[in-house]
Formats: sequence, structure tokens, C-alpha cells
Amino acid sequence: MSNSKLKFMKNSKAAGEYDVLILGSGAGGKLIAWTLGKKGMKVAVVERKYIGGACPNIACLPSKNVIQSAKVASYFFRSAEFGITKDNTRIDMAAVRERKRRMVTGLVDLHLDLYKKSGAELIMGSGRFTAPKTIEVTSADGQKRVVRGKKVVINTGSHATIDSTPGLAEAKPLTHIEALELDRIPEHLLLVGGGYVGLEFAQAMRRFGSRVTVIERNSRLLSREDEDISIAMHELLKDEGIEVITGARINRVEGQSGNWVKLYANHDGSEITLQGTDIMVAAGRTPNTNGIGLDVAGVQLTKNGYIKVNDRLETTAPDVWAAGDCAGSPQFTHISENDFLIIHDNILGGQRVTTGRQVPFCMFTDPEFARIGLNETEAKEKGIAYRVAKIPMAAILRTRTISEPRGFLKALVDANSDRILGFTILGAEGGEIMPTVQVAMLAGIPYTTLRDAIFAHPTMHEGLNALFGAVPAKT
Repeated sequence: MSNSKLKFMKNSKAAGEYDVLILGSGAGGKLIAWTLGKKGMKVAVVERKYIGGACPNIACLPSKNVIQSAKVASYFFRSAEFGITKDNTRIDMAAVRERKRRMVTGLVDLHLDLYKKSGAELIMGSGRFTAPKTIEVTSADGQKRVVRGKKVVINTGSHATIDSTPGLAEAKPLTHIEALELDRIPEHLLLVGGGYVGLEFAQAMRRFGSRVTVIERNSRLLSREDEDISIAMHELLKDEGIEVITGARINRVEGQSGNWVKLYANHDGSEITLQGTDIMVAAGRTPNTNGIGLDVAGVQLTKNGYIKVNDRLETTAPDVWAAGDCAGSPQFTHISENDFLIIHDNILGGQRVTTGRQVPFCMFTDPEFARIGLNETEAKEKGIAYRVAKIPMAAILRTRTISEPRGFLKALVDANSDRILGFTILGAEGGEIMPTVQVAMLAGIPYTTLRDAIFAHPTMHEGLNALFGAVPAKT
């Protein structure tokens, strides 16, 4: 970050009273700041480290940048399939990291420009409540400043959980943050966690050349998804040379990541030992709510440490809202962005709520896994009768032109009407196909509209014709 771009933050000496004060500059917080700032309100954002929050710095966008480099690497190693030689292929992790860093720098510059244009003030430092709606900010050089807001939004996010397993913390494990800064290829990565973050990194690191072992405590990968997704994901990883151990509980860890590490775990009733050069932990998130004075602010927490909010995202303190991960919202940037819309409207006197909102998601493995609405597991748990259609990705002719036929599409339709209940895809461009079904669900369009729509040929969306054409008739 250039000195000129920091100047407007360091030299701001405005009075410490604001119309809206925001702790944390993640997706929800920064959008509230920019939008209300443009409306002429006096707004300040207190940010400890990452301008713009985790997504543009250490999470969503940087990880997808590195994943794309890994995908390009996979094409090199598959190049004979496309009639191209792969002689002298070499992975330069320092260059991979530099590409990611260039993107992050550009995103930070973009954020700083948006702060300037909006009129919102960005205050860099660690914030802690010292009284209701009052925050003491300590800068990196130890200077302190007290700021107050007539209305306050807490948007402090979450961090990777490092649990109390003996020896784990001492092993200095990688999280997604450190993994994105690697300038070397781990010889053998032991990756703890078979969820979104873990599987994305497992595949990427394997494609860069690491030996990878995934250790998952549940009996199957992506345990909240339908079993066919878990099986397909397990087969995908196996085909890429990734070892997967499910139903494993780690008892203790020895060594230090980057040198050697040894894991002792219970598996199928017996103890197993796994040894590698590096360990990465991707086994859940912990909200950033500890040590920021929420008790003196009158903000209560749930038993899991998240900020207690109602469906308007109001906390237990008057005129104080919470957004994103720290509020227990589904842990996606796009949900934090939706939290912004809710809080923004409510600050201005609206009555917007989180009740009933859709939560789409996409895991950026290759191929992608995306879902909107109900899966079969959830429909059965809720006692909702449904019809199901399922077709292989290979049925979409476009997949044959790009040599990406792996996976399937699945749709759930109400048993007694033509309403779409849910859509799941494990396949190339899954995250780009899903929104078409999502819009149909939002609009209440019957599945027959997608079945009969004319989509351009040859495109992935043609698969929706075949998928919804396979929906069984009502009984």
C-alpha cells in the first residue's frame, strides 16, 4: 500500500462521534459504510489488519486465484489428451504466490478508492468496546483513539479453528492463510478437514505436486450432503491420487509443520499413525468475538460464541447490529453482502429480515460442486415429499468438447406441484449453471419452463433441458 493512500486514514482527525460506526471491514461492513457514506452520513470503519476483510485478502478470492493456477497445472499434466506435449513442465510456487499477491494488491487499492469516493473514514487499528457504542482503537504504533457511534455494526468475521488436540498448536499448522503464502510445494501434506476449504486445498496442492492425505472425523466427506455427492467426491480425490481417511479422530500431534509431523488417530477402533512434512487444519471456524469488550457493550453471545441476533440482525444492545460470520450467518461472502442489505434498510427505518432467504453455495474443486435449495437428505428430514431427477454430466454434449464429463446434475421437484425445491450439481461450471435454477426458484417458475426453454447449443445450460425433462410425472 502506498504512503499516499494511507495518508487520508492517518491524517483524519474528525470528531469521535459518528452516525454509524462499524467494527470490521468485511463484506457487510464495508458495503454499509460506502452506501451510507454516499448518502451523506458520517461513517467510520475500524479495521485491525485486512482492508476489505478476509475475502479479498486471505480467503475467497486469493484461494480461487491459487486454485486456478492449480487447474492450469492440471491441464499441463493432461496435455497429451489434447494433443500437446508436456515436456519440461515445472511448478514455480513463488510465481503462483506472486500472481495471487498482485491480485490482492489491486483489490486493496480498489477498496481504498471506494472509501475515498464514499466519504466513509477508514481507521486502521484494533478496536475494543469500552462502553455501549464506544470503541477504543489502538493503532499499530500504540496510539489510542476513542470513537462513538449513534448506531453500531459489528462485522468482525471468524478465523480457522485450531482445537485443543495435544501438540496441534505447537506443530504450527498451516491454515488457509499460510497455505496461500507458500513459496514451496509441501512434500507430504496432512490435511485435517474434509469440508469446503479442505477439499479445495487438497486438490490444488496435489495438482502442484504434493502428496496429500485428507483426514476427516465424520464417516464421509461433505457429511451434510447427499451420499451420492460424498461418494463422487471421494472417487474424484482418489482418481487424483489423494488419500482420504474418514471416521478418524486425532488424539495428538508431534513435530512441526514444514519439517515433519506425525498424527496419532483412532480409526475403526484402532490407533493409526500418519506422518508427513506439513499439516494444514481446515476443520471449522471460530467467531472473532473474544476480547473485544462485547460484555461492556451489552452485546450477548450464543453458547457457541457467536453474537446473538434476531431476524433483523439486531443484537441485544439497542442500535447495535451484527453482520457476517460473527453473527452466526452462513459463512459465505455473499451472505454477508445480503446482511448488508438487511442492516442498511433497518438502520434507515425499514423492516427487512433474514427469514426465508436462499443460501446458494459453490465449492471450487474441479469440477465444481454447487447447490441451491433442498437436497434429498434435508427434504426427508423435513418430511417434504418430492420427485427427483438426475442425469450424468456426460449427457451434456458440451462436456465432451472440453473433456470434462465427470459428475452429475440433480433436481428436486415438489411431489404435488411443479415447484422446484432444490438443485445440486457436481460438474464443470457448476457455479455458473446453478444461478439459472435459483432465479427460477425465486420467481416461482415451474420446472417445466426450464425443461422447455431454448438454450444455445453447445452450452452447459442445455443440461437443464435434459435434467428437468427427466422429472417423473406426478403420481
